[in-house]
Amino acid sequence: MKTPAVPGSIATVSIKRLRELTPARVGLGRAGASMPTEALLAFTLDHARARDAVHAAFDAPRLSAELAGLGLNVLEVASQAPDRRDYLRRPDLGRMLDAGSRSLLADRSDNRCELAVVIGDGLSPAAVNLHAVELVRNLAGRLAETSIGVGAVVVASGARVALGDEIGAALGARMVVMLIGERPGMSAPDSLGAYLTFGPRIGLTDAERNCISNIHGAGLSYDEAAFKIAWLVREGLARQLTGVALKDESGGPPAQIAASSAL
Repeated sequence: MKTPAVPGSIATVSIKRLRELTPARVGLGRAGASMPTEALLAFTLDHARARDAVHAAFDAPRLSAELAGLGLNVLEVASQAPDRRDYLRRPDLGRMLDAGSRSLLADRSDNRCELAVVIGDGLSPAAVNLHAVELVRNLAGRLAETSIGVGAVVVASGARVALGDEIGAALGARMVVMLIGERPGMSAPDSLGAYLTFGPRIGLTDAERNCISNIHGAGLSYDEAAFKIAWLVREGLARQLTGVALKDESGGPPAQIAASSAL
């Protein structure tokens, strides 16, 4: 039988330090056979925040206006999911453009581009509303350093990751970067993910994409994420591939590497 940790003991100090290093639920303690009230209330609050993030309204008009303010060519499209309820119940509908969006992109098919950026609500519209514009701002700067321009930015409502393949193919893009709200976690309801696909077309699998995840306030910063995405875009275009054959060997932004070396 294990002896309970005594306040001030090495075990107690170690658990306290561990809790300072991670948002994961560790060392919560107990009250009899149950969870302490404080821990239970914190769990309930985080669960509510995660649910709210899933059902948050996607502010596509504001995103489009702010992205256009960056000098980008912005389009708005929608998937075949008519509402949030159907989006959650029918993932397949979020992977296909509706008829109006297909017609809109077909009219733009002559303007082929090297890179298209798609911004979709995904499972956390709250994450996209909060982080997408600043990430694109940082990404555009990083891409400019390598002379890669963003041909089009598409704001997609009711989107799943694979919707980016159809959009990229319709635009004739060599590569597509899909920024999308990730499934909310109990410690990160506003996490943004980036999925990169070379030669986008309908029917591709996740094995043919690269993913940069956990982009949020307590995770990967905008500059760190933009650096990694820009590196993968450059290498993916040069090698004409993405997915399991392309490993992220970017390291990190120069300032970050220098700071890490000094530790």
